[in-house]
Amino acid sequence: MAATDIARQVGEGCRTVPLAGHVGFDSLPDQLVNKSVSQGFCFNILCVGETGLGKSTLMDTLFNTKFEGEPATHTQPGVQLRSNTYDLQESNVGLKLTIVSTVGFGDQINKEDSYKPIVEFIDAQFEAYLQEELKIRRVLHTYHDSRIHACLYFIAPTGHSLKSLDLVTMKKLDSKVNIIPIIAKSDTISKSELTKFKIKITSELVSNGVQIYQFPTDDESVAEINGTMNAHLPFAVIGSTEEVKIGNKMMKARQYPWGTVQVENEAHCDFVKLREMLIRVNMEDLREQTHTRHYELYRRCKLEEMGFKDTDPDNKPFSLQETYEAKRNEFLGELQKKEEEMRQMFVQRVKEKEAELKEAEKELHEKFDRLKKLHQDEKKKLEDKKKSLDDEVNAFKQRKTAAELLQSQGPQAGGSQTLKRDKEKKNLGFL
Repeated sequence: MAATDIARQVGEGCRTVPLAGHVGFDSLPDQLVNKSVSQGFCFNILCVGETGLGKSTLMDTLFNTKFEGEPATHTQPGVQLRSNTYDLQESNVGLKLTIVSTVGFGDQINKEDSYKPIVEFIDAQFEAYLQEELKIRRVLHTYHDSRIHACLYFIAPTGHSLKSLDLVTMKKLDSKVNIIPIIAKSDTISKSELTKFKIKITSELVSNGVQIYQFPTDDESVAEINGTMNAHLPFAVIGSTEEVKIGNKMMKARQYPWGTVQVENEAHCDFVKLREMLIRVNMEDLREQTHTRHYELYRRCKLEEMGFKDTDPDNKPFSLQETYEAKRNEFLGELQKKEEEMRQMFVQRVKEKEAELKEAEKELHEKFDRLKKLHQDEKKKLEDKKKSLDDEVNAFKQRKTAAELLQSQGPQAGGSQTLKRDKEKKNLGFL
């Protein structure tokens, strides 16, 4: 019997029975809380928005601290994601907070592909978690979860409408992360303009099919406040780490020549609403939504790409082991087919190579024969030339010998002629 059938039978056979007395498993929530507190929590925030909208300042204001970071410039050649992790402690609860900022977003002339590095980064965190899940020896209890739990999308306070870059980016991200849109530096536009701007943004998001994060209303304890806060989206916020004395209290505020804007005054901005919804009420839901919705979607698509399915062609349950065996057999079949194709290809190439080598060998033999014949012809020519030179040398030697002989005979003949002339002169003198 398959394991899925057994599990189904066990679930169908469940009965409710009364207890005769106290057992003690009602302490499980307390045990879970104690264990969670001892292990600590992690929360990862992605801040998306153009340079200069106050992303770093808002993070400092939200967590009431000063995070170290280099200020971004407008000269980046492309969008870069900068991740920083911090260990925070409040009472006895530890939080490993990761803040990811998009450096250079919206600063390029061509903004067509500005969203791609962000999508690739989010997918990379999903892939890392999936690879950890698929390991034989998993250490998920100590694994640092780097998946993005919340995306704070900073909208420039233009007062008119969303930029096309904002719409395209949010559309690409809404299936991968919980998007919470916020209007940055909302103190730069009037209240009436801000109200109209919020309505315009909401209308454009709906008309373009952008799914932003909705605070959950299924839990009765937070249904009322979350339902109210959903109507306030997008939040109009102001960030400031500067404390100003107002009355008898020091409060975070921004001072202007015309007055002071209090960050934590709900009549001035929605910062308190954002902090309540993001940190104090829905942080765990954001973490849960990331795991059960966005990561599960990525995981399902990835496994389907790898060929894994929950049901067979007849819509019957299909276990992972059966899927693995089917994929393994399919892979082995493809492997054997490829091996046969490679073997045939190898044999064909060997034959072709042999033919090429034989042709090359034939050409070499022909070339050798040509060179040999040429060598013989050259040798014969040289021998004939040598013979001709030897004949010329012998003839020259004979001529030289004859010349030397004539030269040696010449003086002797000249001396006898001289004596004969002297004798004739003497005879003439007696007469």
